[in-house]
Amino acid sequence: MNRLSYLLLPLTAIGVSACSSNKTKEEVKRPNIIFMMTDDHTTQAMSCYGGRLLQTPNMDRIASEGVRMDNCYAVNALSGPSRACILTGKFSHINGFTDNASTFDGNQQTFPKLLQAAGYQTSIVGKWHLITEPQGFDYWCILTGQHEQGDYYNPDFNENGKQIVEQGYTTDIITDKAIEYLEHRDKSKPFCMMYHQKAPHRNWMPAPRHLGMFNNTVFPEPATLFDTYEGRGSAAREQDMSIEHTLTNDWDLKLLTREEMLKDTTNRLYQVYKRMPTDVQDKWDSAYAQRISEYRNGNLKGKELISWKYQQYMRDYLATIVAVDENIGRLISYLEKTGELDNTIIIFTSDHGDMCRQHGLINKGVPLDDSSRVPFIISYPAGMRQGIRIENVMSVTDFTPSLLSFCNIRPTTQYDGRDLSLLWKGEKLPEKYKDIVFMRAITPKIKSDWDESTTAMRTKWISAVTPEYKLTYSEYASDVPWLTDLKKDPDELVNCYRDPAYKEIVSRLAADLKEYGEQSNDPRIKHPKIQQEILSAILKK
Repeated sequence: MNRLSYLLLPLTAIGVSACSSNKTKEEVKRPNIIFMMTDDHTTQAMSCYGGRLLQTPNMDRIASEGVRMDNCYAVNALSGPSRACILTGKFSHINGFTDNASTFDGNQQTFPKLLQAAGYQTSIVGKWHLITEPQGFDYWCILTGQHEQGDYYNPDFNENGKQIVEQGYTTDIITDKAIEYLEHRDKSKPFCMMYHQKAPHRNWMPAPRHLGMFNNTVFPEPATLFDTYEGRGSAAREQDMSIEHTLTNDWDLKLLTREEMLKDTTNRLYQVYKRMPTDVQDKWDSAYAQRISEYRNGNLKGKELISWKYQQYMRDYLATIVAVDENIGRLISYLEKTGELDNTIIIFTSDHGDMCRQHGLINKGVPLDDSSRVPFIISYPAGMRQGIRIENVMSVTDFTPSLLSFCNIRPTTQYDGRDLSLLWKGEKLPEKYKDIVFMRAITPKIKSDWDESTTAMRTKWISAVTPEYKLTYSEYASDVPWLTDLKKDPDELVNCYRDPAYKEIVSRLAADLKEYGEQSNDPRIKHPKIQQEILSAILKK
């Protein structure tokens, strides 16, 4: 079998496209593309995915007018690596961007380059986080602050090679710039815009108009908030990702007054606070005064303190998403006003999820669904059925081959991802497709990442995922193999690996992992512990 041949169906075998027809090229109006992406965005924070935390009417509109993928996964749930997988359609160990300290090789083939060669005007506005200057774009304006994480207020940008600073709130500014570019583009050509927000990334700083908006809201606690990780080895318990120990009082919870920050201007929170205008600082101080008082006068300890921290996190995290949804509405309204909406493919996703305090954890980088599963909704009024919900698994590496096929553009390279464009049209995939994706963490330890401190404990695992099951192996001697029945146990609390009733399932998924590892030359599969566990799990026929 050729490398990954069971993952990739050649585009020539599909023969369907939103852009193809019997009409001449002159008669066909090729679709525009808006590729929206947020950062650290869990599906729990989208009402179109059934989330009850807040309403997201503009995200919901995209879902109701198109397709909602319920099981889309980041193959490497970290920001830069996931973005590189999306651009290239290749796994991290193949495209070379393995962690947030890597530098992206922009000389390799990417979907914007192919669209550009096909006559599209290509652009990216917002978060890039690949450290090198973008290639394959007619226009780019990317966030540069905080090692390309970007700032929430008065952000720094690199605009086509020129360093600039804009005044205002980043989520709004990115939309302003996107609309301005679209307004002045060459109207005779189709466009593809990557519209990438920083929010709701850590440290979750709301827009001035949303400061304190959830101060009196009590959000329901997740059932897994006080997870003990029984039966799942020690690595999960030892992550440096907990609400209890990792969430910081200053950077995360914002428990410093202006006077206290001015006494120590090296404080990390002050570095972003000082970017705000004085009137916004006044609003900030007022909004967080109640929180600071509660913490200092409440004498909170143990589980009570964890619950209190959870509420503060949710209030900030969700407030940043409100601004994202508002700005999606602004962009959609612009497309409507200019008559481009019906002929525009709109995609909304995130680079990865966020634990959102599920299992008592923050951040990402672990195989749990809250970290690795991402939202993926796509609409195209002129060429896609509405209100479709798809349970097939998809990975972010599938994005490039699927989009290119949908737009009838032939690739010039082989992809690790699969062409799933038939699903977007409401059709079934050929039987040769295996409904499975593979996830892994690359590095032994994340280094030089502004985002957070971390230990190696959360990064040495590999998983196979289907709509029904997830099988995970870890390098750690103290860790155990882990099988989740995702239908019966969506909270991922029960390890079924040693349950005799799941023996055949474990064997099948282990064999799939072995085949994937061999075909993609994944070094994680070659680790002695993982290799031995996989081989011992595969039943002899």
